Amino acid sequence: MASQSSPRQPLDPELRRRLLIEARTPWRSLRRALWFALVASAALGLATMAMRSASGGEVASTDLLIQGGALLLFGGLLWFDRNRSSDS
Repeated sequence: MASQSSPRQPLDPELRRRLLIEARTPWRSLRRALWFALVASAALGLATMAMRSASGGEVASTDLLIQGGALLLFGGLLWFDRNRSSDS
């Protein structure tokens, strides 16, 4: 049985950099997609309520506050989860 002693080849520097970034911030792209979907949903709900209110319909103020709060919360989460590196 011959042993295969191939020399260890170093990782490509770009691949190593990407892997280190992913290790520091796992699941970032999935999280950002989720935040974006929730922001879009809150914005659509708020726009629907605004149009209903503008057309003379009745909209509960608590519903508006919930939609506005959701928009601010998820928008804030999307903002804080941004890429803050100076090289990008």
